[in-house]
Amino acid sequence: MILALAFILGIVAGLRAMTAPAAASWAAKLGLLNLAGTPLAFLGYHYTAYIFTLFAIGELITDKLPKTPSRKVPMQFITRVVSGALVGAAIGIAAHQLIVGLVLGAVGAVVGTLGGSAVRGRLASLFGKDLPAALLEDVVAIILAVVVVTRLG
Repeated sequence: MILALAFILGIVAGLRAMTAPAAASWAAKLGLLNLAGTPLAFLGYHYTAYIFTLFAIGELITDKLPKTPSRKVPMQFITRVVSGALVGAAIGIAAHQLIVGLVLGAVGAVVGTLGGSAVRGRLASLFGKDLPAALLEDVVAIILAVVVVTRLG
């Protein structure tokens, strides 16, 4: 079950690259994800959750700007996969299955990136503009992140 959470948080990374590490960091900070003594312990440090949260808020804002590049261009895509791998690894390492968690998080990020782009495009067509679709995607990413964090505890 816990490794399914790595995949789901990877999907979140595909939707919003910084929301996933913010969620993992809050889970570690709150003691819901035990990373003490691991190379990923920094996620639970006092200020890390705040820093990732600021990045996540910034991403939520910049995602709506007209000049923001597609999530499918190499730099954006790679960032999402790395973010998914990081959060998957954090969940995996807590379950003593680092590699499995890392892979599931990365695969989830690919699914979230490509699937999120396709769904958002369709919704934008239905709405006649992108903003409502983008806001709906924000809500889905945040809800999934909260669900994962609450299941970790």
